[in-house]
Amino acid sequence: MTHADAFILIDRVSKFFGAFQAVDEISIDIGKGEFFSLLGASGCGKTTLLRMLAGFESTTKGEIYIDGQPMSDVPPHRRPVNMVFQSYAIFPHLSVADNIAYGLRKKKLPRAKRREMVDEMLELIKLPGYGDRKATQLSGGQRQRIALARALILRPKVLLLDEPLGALDKQLREQMQLELRALQRQVGITFVFVTHDQEEALTLSDRIAVMAGGKVLQVDTPEGLYESPKTRAVASFIGNMNFFPATVRRNGAASAAIEAEGLGTFPMPIENITQPDGAPVQVALRPEKFSLTPEKPDTAHAVAGKVCEAAYLGERSHFHVAIEGKETPIAVSTPNQSRGGREAREQGIGAQVWLSWSPESIVILQGD
Repeated sequence: MTHADAFILIDRVSKFFGAFQAVDEISIDIGKGEFFSLLGASGCGKTTLLRMLAGFESTTKGEIYIDGQPMSDVPPHRRPVNMVFQSYAIFPHLSVADNIAYGLRKKKLPRAKRREMVDEMLELIKLPGYGDRKATQLSGGQRQRIALARALILRPKVLLLDEPLGALDKQLREQMQLELRALQRQVGITFVFVTHDQEEALTLSDRIAVMAGGKVLQVDTPEGLYESPKTRAVASFIGNMNFFPATVRRNGAASAAIEAEGLGTFPMPIENITQPDGAPVQVALRPEKFSLTPEKPDTAHAVAGKVCEAAYLGERSHFHVAIEGKETPIAVSTPNQSRGGREAREQGIGAQVWLSWSPESIVILQGD
């Protein structure tokens, strides 16, 4: 996406609180109708960036544009955005209908029109007929839907969501993730979503910005971040990952290999190697990219190991496998219907296994 295509343009934005820099010259382009997530651990700057989009915090440097208009001099109540918080901020003394219609009070619409708009919102959030109920009679998931309806009834160009599902239990949270994504597709407006939950970001988003230390480490699709992380920090934060210090071994311009700690030396497609001969790199492999078998497979990409931990997790089993030449065990995840995983689990701790992998599964990261 180019600057010209961006519906929201965050252009070299920084934010200081005294001497502390919370956001460090961030630039992001967000498309119209996109579900975009800011993902990172606590203190990474994601909520500060969201609050600058809302106008609750000013930028120290840089500019934010929404639909081509600079926002620096636009107060929060005049920005084409609305915000949903983790705490719901539902008024307990008001009915569901009055909570949803709260933002319409200044628009001086006829009562019949307000009721019509509220009923449309109740249909949208799958709570028809709930208008006369008290907010105190609602479950956590229902209250979050009411908060969404109250934000959407004003028809903002952008909806900002600050960890809105964080207070829900796991099962309800997963259900609300699907409902929230379906709702965004239905209304078609741009969502900017803040979360520290990697699984939630992968489930919901069109694209994700991974943040740390006030910086954006990588912006990509969920698949791009998971399959092709650019740095160890991103690879570590998105899912589980095994890392192996390694060295590039080139044989002229036609072939190359990787010499990795514990994995030995194995050939790699030349187009996957951009580093010169002798360059230090990190080899990264997801746990599910390993195949676990009781016999040695017919491939150059295999090592022997011994199971040191095993856990049954329903449809999959997770193993820690010790291999010669690597100090820490390798994390491996296998489907429970696979023969190798089943036999390793039956044999238990100490089972002798072979691990193999495909060259296409390997992610090569620069340096240490």
